[in-house]
Amino acid sequence: MTELRLIACDICVIGAGSAGLSAASGAAQLGARVVLIERGSMGGDCLNTGCVPSKSLIAAAHAAHAFTSAMAMGVGEGLAAKIDFQAVHEHVHAVIAAIAPNDSVARFEGMGITVLRETARFVSRTELVAGDYRIKARRFVVATGSRPSLPPIPGLDNCQPLTNEGIFELTSLPEHLLILGGGPIGLELAQAFRRLGSAVSVVDAGVILSKDEPEAAPLIRQAFADAGIALFENASISQLQAFEGGVGATIKCRSGDKIITASHLLVAAGRAPNIEDMGLDIAGVKTNAKGIVVDARLRSSNHAIYALGDIAGGPQFTHVAGYHAGIFVRNGVFGLPARVDYAALPWVTFLDPEVAHVGLTEAAARQSHRQVTTIIEHFADNDRAQTGRRTEGFIKLVLGRRGKVLGATIVGPQAGDLISLWGLVIAGKVELSTVASMIMPYPTLAEISKRAASAYYKPKLFGALPKAWVGLVQKYLP
Repeated sequence: MTELRLIACDICVIGAGSAGLSAASGAAQLGARVVLIERGSMGGDCLNTGCVPSKSLIAAAHAAHAFTSAMAMGVGEGLAAKIDFQAVHEHVHAVIAAIAPNDSVARFEGMGITVLRETARFVSRTELVAGDYRIKARRFVVATGSRPSLPPIPGLDNCQPLTNEGIFELTSLPEHLLILGGGPIGLELAQAFRRLGSAVSVVDAGVILSKDEPEAAPLIRQAFADAGIALFENASISQLQAFEGGVGATIKCRSGDKIITASHLLVAAGRAPNIEDMGLDIAGVKTNAKGIVVDARLRSSNHAIYALGDIAGGPQFTHVAGYHAGIFVRNGVFGLPARVDYAALPWVTFLDPEVAHVGLTEAAARQSHRQVTTIIEHFADNDRAQTGRRTEGFIKLVLGRRGKVLGATIVGPQAGDLISLWGLVIAGKVELSTVASMIMPYPTLAEISKRAASAYYKPKLFGALPKAWVGLVQKYLP
């Protein structure tokens, strides 16, 4: 039996996804000795089967949809988009290939990091084995992410269901895509494939956008209805049957059972943490159904082992994974007691219109604050939105005492970019009056934020007392 080679280091990172790569590079650039272990593809889910390919596909779908929307402005009358789905596939993978060098073995080895393409397993509280190596580290980072989970539906196993790990490998356009799950992944891909020419049906056990403000969902339902997407909410698939060239599904709805025949089935109904066969019990690490149990500093029950990203059981976003990496570097490298704080956590569902949120929803704010005020302004009152014929949507501010910003939602064009201002306001404890007094370029979509902030002060500014004061000034001012 070959004797294992010992590697002693300061930090050992398991998983080369967003969290692991950021933690490894941050620690290495600060002078720590780092070992990075990855058994799969560098870049993890985000690069290979998540954010990058999905947003690339959405970009292609947006380009196709532009033909239709341009006609409303007198451009391209009679023209129709010609979809070459093989070329769309090549576009998606070309984007992945363009970004991949940022996450490559060569780049991280260039930082002085030892990269092992192996499976890691703890053998004690302070050591793990990866291939022919035994790694002893002062601190470990587990950032192994999550994977799609498949619900226990009769007949599912025989239907060759697609998940986000396989949908981007398709080289021919699905004739009819049946999507199980109306979360962000399911909704985004539903709209994208419909715009590329597929018939699309979506089944969700609850209601869509349940974590967002209730004003958002009706706009998306209408957009789906206008596009011809069949949306079944508060519904379930009770039976699936595979046949040559597709699947048959029995959908249980409140209005009765419906039978749908589709060419492809995509399951986007939740994710499971990658925690199996890692020896976490040997290392003294407690786990649950969501992943590794961590404290506010992202430490596991073994304080030498941290968990970052999806595996930490919290919000599953790439930007959260990067945020976690920063928390680890402050804790595990600098020795500072940094803690996670999601008060200014943003999320975006990349639909058209986009749905973006940061901070507390109105419902959450009313549970934790005695005084809550809301402001809603519509893109129909924004001149730039009018020029582009994109007037659907709104901004909603959730405010506490004295106008303190607790949360914000924007539904509309470029909402994902516009929401960042409100993340800064919440994180930096910026006064609402600062936004109201900003000079913003005209005409821009961003003016909707200034308009919403200003609306809070209108009752005070144009009330009886200011009017009385103005009357005195105009009467006596020389």
